Amino acid sequence: MSKLVDYPTVHEAKFYEKMPNGVVQCSLCERKCEIAEGSKGFCKTRINIDGELFTIVYGDISAIESRPIEIKPFFHYWPRSTALTFSTWSCNLDCIWCQNFHLSKQQPNPTTTFYYSPEKMVETALYHRDVGLCASFQEPTLLSEWVLSLFKLAKDKEIKYCCYVSNGYMSLKVLKALHTAGLDGLKIDIKGSNETYKKYCGGGDVEKIWRNAREAKKLGLHVEIVNLVITDVNDDEETLRWVIEKHLKEVGTDTPLHFTRYFPAYKFNKPPTKVKTLEKAYEMAKKEGVLYPYLGNVAGHKYENTYCPSCGEKLIQRYGPYLLRYKITATNKCPKCSTHIPITGEYMGKR
Repeated sequence: MSKLVDYPTVHEAKFYEKMPNGVVQCSLCERKCEIAEGSKGFCKTRINIDGELFTIVYGDISAIESRPIEIKPFFHYWPRSTALTFSTWSCNLDCIWCQNFHLSKQQPNPTTTFYYSPEKMVETALYHRDVGLCASFQEPTLLSEWVLSLFKLAKDKEIKYCCYVSNGYMSLKVLKALHTAGLDGLKIDIKGSNETYKKYCGGGDVEKIWRNAREAKKLGLHVEIVNLVITDVNDDEETLRWVIEKHLKEVGTDTPLHFTRYFPAYKFNKPPTKVKTLEKAYEMAKKEGVLYPYLGNVAGHKYENTYCPSCGEKLIQRYGPYLLRYKITATNKCPKCSTHIPITGEYMGKR
């Protein structure tokens, strides 16, 4: 029988430090797991073999699909483009309402997996005429060693952008390495306060997530923030106001802030978020100075659209992930009052 290290999806990790007695400390994310020989970290994708840390999901792709960028959601990033979207297994959080639990709650198995090379991923994206690449579905941080090679290769080809849809709990070292490799877009989920993470997500320090959002902006990445508003968890006015205030402080007025409707999933069965709660969050954000708040998972709602923050002109009309109308000029200005609208990348359709 082959040793574990003989399988193609088992690869020495890039982000760890050796400690006494054969223990290693993983520095992939802010859990900073200390892992004894023969053991795995919290996410079950890192294993200590003879005092060295290995990832067992190197090129282990659990799902792959060409998808509209707006579905992530990215609303100000390469509008109307498609990204070849992919994922691996497991997660470094443990949210009990997870929408993709069939991927995030599944541990990887190198003995039964299929290795996907960076070259094959780029070829697939080009074949489907995708404009970009997006690591999503489950937490992409766990795939980062492989993604570093992928993004570097993609930028040498005809791929225009590389992005993550993330819970934002990667280490700062990993964030910077990804940026150097070609990451230029980052959507971060904010679950709520530290109490929310402790009670419902298996722990986590939300301040580290806000730090990463702030640092991503400083690095020049396109950033959008999503707050999944969950019934009887983080839908109270105090929590919503805290999210809005932190958003303004850490990433500024022009960073899109999405308030997304929750639906029952996995182990959580509270009723779907009331639309009026989401509308209240939107209106609070607008009043406090967020220029581009949005609602999510409420297809056809007027707050899905993009409006000029100066004159109120409807600039982008959406229905879920679909763009029905796009009026922003080629120089990213409102056609009515010439206010600059922060859009990263090209609009991939006809005006």
